[in-house]
Amino acid sequence: MAGTGPARTRQRVSMQEHMAIDVSPGPIRPIRLISDYFPHFYPFLEPVLRPPDRHAAASPAIRSAPQPQPNPEPEGDSDDSTALGTLEFTLLFDADNSALHCTAHRAKGLKPLASGSLDTYVKANLLPGANKASQLRTRTVRGSCGPVWEETLTYHGFTRQDAGRKTLRLCVCEDPRLRRRKHAPPLGELRVPLRKLVPNRARSFDVCLEKRRLTKRPKSLDTARGMSLYEEVEVEGMAGEERGRILLSLCYSSQRGGLLVGVLRCAHLAPMDANGYSDPFVRLFLHPSLGKKSKYKTSVRRKTLNPEFNEEFFYAGPREELAQKALLVSVWDYDLGTADDFIGGVQLSGQASGERLRHWRECLGQSDRRLELWHPLDGVLPQLGNQPA
Repeated sequence: MAGTGPARTRQRVSMQEHMAIDVSPGPIRPIRLISDYFPHFYPFLEPVLRPPDRHAAASPAIRSAPQPQPNPEPEGDSDDSTALGTLEFTLLFDADNSALHCTAHRAKGLKPLASGSLDTYVKANLLPGANKASQLRTRTVRGSCGPVWEETLTYHGFTRQDAGRKTLRLCVCEDPRLRRRKHAPPLGELRVPLRKLVPNRARSFDVCLEKRRLTKRPKSLDTARGMSLYEEVEVEGMAGEERGRILLSLCYSSQRGGLLVGVLRCAHLAPMDANGYSDPFVRLFLHPSLGKKSKYKTSVRRKTLNPEFNEEFFYAGPREELAQKALLVSVWDYDLGTADDFIGGVQLSGQASGERLRHWRECLGQSDRRLELWHPLDGVLPQLGNQPA
């Protein structure tokens, strides 16, 4: 019929687009096309839901492949290496003082959770080993996706042997006390093999965070006291893991005419209580000797596996007489109402070997010089005659 306009083409809507109008999850966002939600349904075709072209011919037009849409927020399994953010920190192995210093500087690009803000801290662990024995953490920085801590975490009793076989794990975690979220997984973690560190030389890192790595607990550790409360246990190397170590200072005082024994600190003690910690104290016994002056005991440090004592004790006697004796040092877990649990011990004497023998001989071989040395604890209680009460 004359005067009739051009024929209008009927727009076809796919079933997926039709259903997406009613059941599309999530908040309503302004989008150009509904089919942008389903790019994988049309890998070869352009979306058909579009305004009609007045100059389009009646025959179907050639359609081209759609352009990829940018992802505004990459997911956790994205190929982008910075999807979880980055962490800047510095490591220093102080070989002279047997210490490892980890300075957490800042994090960048952390992804906020549903709350929209982050209250984060950095948690450090030495692996292999039990979590609670080597766990340190920084303070919490509130409400920032780029927190700045500038805080140093120190592991005392860190030796060259530890540097050759241990790995430092750093986790960026959200503080559950402020968000009321218990057992929340870390926002990201990273692991640094410590064998690459050069003693007494600081090394800075700027490393991308990764997803948390879960480790299966060995069945042989299920019955150990306190082990059930660990978040995870490193399988490799746990069988030969030591029960802890102690830092002792020895000095023969020519003015007082006797031996000064300093109990400075312990590190990485084995947990003996059900909460995964211990209440440690140290006993000293000079054998053979009679009387209460041969037995000493430090104060108790509550709920810790890295106690600091800084207490000193004195044994009177000439150097030649002390050289024939043995100093028995034992670390215990204090239990109220029951027998104390033995954690580990060490014996310093002329019959000892290795670093224990060297420490004893060098102390008695010179006067008025304080010698400090870390000693690993044995799991067998030293038994030489009388034992401390």
